[in-house]
Amino acid sequence: MNIALAALLLVVIVYFLIRKKTTANTTEVIDDEPDTHEPLLEQHVAYYARLDEAGKAKFETKVNNFLQYVHIEGVGTEITELDKILVASSAVIPIFGFGEDWKYKNLTNVILYPDTFDNDFQFEGGENRNILGMVGSGYMNGQMLLSRAALIKGFSDSAGKENTAIHEFVHLLDKADGATDGIPEMLMQHQYTVPWLKQIHQEMHKIESGKSDINPYALTNEAEFLAVASEYFFEKPEQLQHKHPELYDLLSLIFTQNPAKDSSPI
Repeated sequence: MNIALAALLLVVIVYFLIRKKTTANTTEVIDDEPDTHEPLLEQHVAYYARLDEAGKAKFETKVNNFLQYVHIEGVGTEITELDKILVASSAVIPIFGFGEDWKYKNLTNVILYPDTFDNDFQFEGGENRNILGMVGSGYMNGQMLLSRAALIKGFSDSAGKENTAIHEFVHLLDKADGATDGIPEMLMQHQYTVPWLKQIHQEMHKIESGKSDINPYALTNEAEFLAVASEYFFEKPEQLQHKHPELYDLLSLIFTQNPAKDSSPI
């Protein structure tokens, strides 16, 4: 073997040894990369924290799936990993009892604003910046706008029975049949439509009479009643079941969940 051939063989051997070592090291880094979803969910999403191990795994899968097909962006604010997890959790909570492949077919983007905004989507100046969340229509169809401050507050200990992001995702579910009217026909069997409308109007009358702890914003119309009652259902299920058992039972049928018991599908 001449000297040139021996040198070439040595170079080839060294190259493959280095390549093998680099590949092994790269694989090790990828395998050791931490998954931030679980600790963030455990710390910030009470609904998730109440689930058993199987339920948590299912929730994480649905969160990951949502983040695959919906783009989250910020206007006037940078998007953090926590922002993404809270938006995705808000989407998953109402549909947790549905099939594994269920998706929001009427949503492509969620746009976060720093705080409240107005009907012209302005978040600075002016006196009419009182909107916390909005499901887009017309040229904004497929978009959801949310106040980042409201998103974070909805998952805080001080939120009570209010969660703006869940409220807006329930509007999306309501809208899936073509009309945002408080009757989610795609989720509700026909025989429950009349009892549901009857329940809505009974509760509205109690709110007007000062005999209900449901947020008076529910009096706006049937669609807002559904969204407001759903916030209560997911945030304070035991309280809703105790104070409004018939309403709780109907919402359990709509969402195929029994969160007062164990946050699992019924």
